[in-house]
This record gives sequence, structure tokens and C-alpha cells, in this order.
Amino acid sequence: MLRRGIVALALAAWSAQGFSTVRRSVRMDAGAVNSVSFEELDGSKVRIGIIKTRWNPKVVDSLSEAAKTTLGDLGVKKENIFETKVPGSWELPSAARFLALSGTVDSIICLGCLIKGETMHFEYIADTVSSGLMSVQLSTSVPCTFGVLTCNTEQQAAQRSYSGENHGISWAKTAVEMALLRQEALGMTKKGTMNLGFGEDDDAAAKKNIGDPQRKIFF
Repeated sequence: MLRRGIVALALAAWSAQGFSTVRRSVRMDAGAVNSVSFEELDGSKVRIGIIKTRWNPKVVDSLSEAAKTTLGDLGVKKENIFETKVPGSWELPSAARFLALSGTVDSIICLGCLIKGETMHFEYIADTVSSGLMSVQLSTSVPCTFGVLTCNTEQQAAQRSYSGENHGISWAKTAVEMALLRQEALGMTKKGTMNLGFGEDDDAAAKKNIGDPQRKIFF
């Protein structure tokens, strides 16, 4: 009975009505989540690196300008914004690793634009670059914001870089939030800064008995 019920459910999913319902649900979910909300961020004490590609310069430069404007709005000082260029998206992971290992930034924004062509080149580059940047941030503990547009057409790239939906804005906010999170996690924040989930507040610290023996941790 159970097996027949499962088979019947599977067949219903493939029916015209069932398949249409599933697709409508997916479209609604995708359209409902089209932006990210951010808390108030203070970037006055963070250092942000921007690495951008020279490929598709009009799109990438627009993303970069929006990102830098947003960083300034969040209080990041001009002298704490470091910008450099690389030929294309393929070079972003290496450049991000060099910058992360230099110890000069708390977070990195990697900007590029890939537009699908007639070959598989688009898929190989997009997958490799995203994996590479993830590897860099995990191995160096310096957050790397994936700011590479992966579009099917030039029109899609324009919509995401020139108009009011310029993704450089949200990527800059993400970079500042992750920089603050990194500073807090590594004990680099000072009293009065935003608590993003690491460490403890003053009330918790006050409850500790100073005379209690400290537990030793062995590795």
C-alpha cells in the first residue's frame, strides 16, 4: 500500500496540473526574496579591499562606484578603502588571497561580470571563481564578497549595475557587516561596538565570579 501511494504521488507531480502548480510556487518564492535587509552599520573602524576586473569595464566600474559610495555612507574612511584591478574574473581568487594574506584589510569585495556566450567557458569560469573565493575566505579568515555578476545577457548586467538595483550597494554593506563580524570574532572590537553574535555583553561578564578557576583547554 505504501509503495503504491508513493508511486501515485510521483505520477501526480508529473501531471500537467501538478507540474504547473509546482512551477508557480517556485516562481512566487523566487520573486519574494529579491533583496537583503541590513542593520545599521558603522564602518569607521574597518578596512575594505576592492578587487575589480578590467573585463566588461562599464559594468564593473559602475558596480565599483556604487560600492565605494556606499562604503563612504557607512563611515568607511577613504584611506581605508584599497582598490586594485586584475584582467578578468579568473584572476580574482589569486588577487584576493594576496590581499588577504597582506593583513591590510578586514574584508574584500571582488567585482566582475560574466556574460554567457555560445560555449561552456561561462560555466567553467563562474563555478571556478566562486569556489576559489570561498576557499580564500575560509583559509585566510578574511571575508570575500562574491561581487561577480553572472548574466545571460548584457541587458541583465545593465539592470544589475546601472539602475537603482545596482548590486554594488548591497555588496558593500555585506563587506562591512562581515568585516565587523570578523573583528568581533577575533577580539578586535572595542567596547560600545555593534554585537553581531560573538563574545559576551557586559551583563554576562559581570555575572562571572572573578575567583572561579579558569578551565584549561587542551588541543
